[in-house]
Amino acid sequence: MEGKDWFVAGDGQHQACKSARVWDLLRDNYRLYRFLTEIEDVLNNVEDESTRLPEIRMLVRRLIINSYWVNSQFLEADSKTGTSVLLLYDELGFPLTVQTVTFAPGTISNIHNHGTWGVVALLKGEEKNTFWRRSSHPEFPDKIETTGEINLFPGDIISFTPDTIHCVQAVGEEPTVTFNIYGETDPKTRFEFDIINHIAKKF
Repeated sequence: MEGKDWFVAGDGQHQACKSARVWDLLRDNYRLYRFLTEIEDVLNNVEDESTRLPEIRMLVRRLIINSYWVNSQFLEADSKTGTSVLLLYDELGFPLTVQTVTFAPGTISNIHNHGTWGVVALLKGEEKNTFWRRSSHPEFPDKIETTGEINLFPGDIISFTPDTIHCVQAVGEEPTVTFNIYGETDPKTRFEFDIINHIAKKF
């Protein structure tokens, strides 16, 4: 699955990154357990985040290229909320959450950060990501302002830091399905942002 790699920093600035060639990532019998083992190796051996996230993006791309099972594991979007989450992996004591997320067309998330690093691959549909940053307003320290947006298509992968602020929207006529992997969330630093009242609350 061809696609672009993206990185979004905590200040909302985003950039396209070099992607590994599909041909170089083809593997026989590359399954979720092997992916998780290789992710663990990266987390244990690569301290620098600027190196760690590209390594994780590459492993995510290897997984979605080689695993039909992962590409087929998702739920229909809930008719009331417009979204559904299928948890693929979440083990106590292991700092990873792996899931697929489905958004019905037109569904928009709240504006939030994750309090941890994250890597998201678009499997189906089209998704708009809008990025934000905290402003320097002295009276409203939680006021945020937009910094840009990009549309993701199947095969595109986006990575972000714990303080990256964004919201996502399923655009087009079909649902979006994403493969998401996150590190260990710090609940003290994960927020949902209210752009009307300029406040942030725990999320």
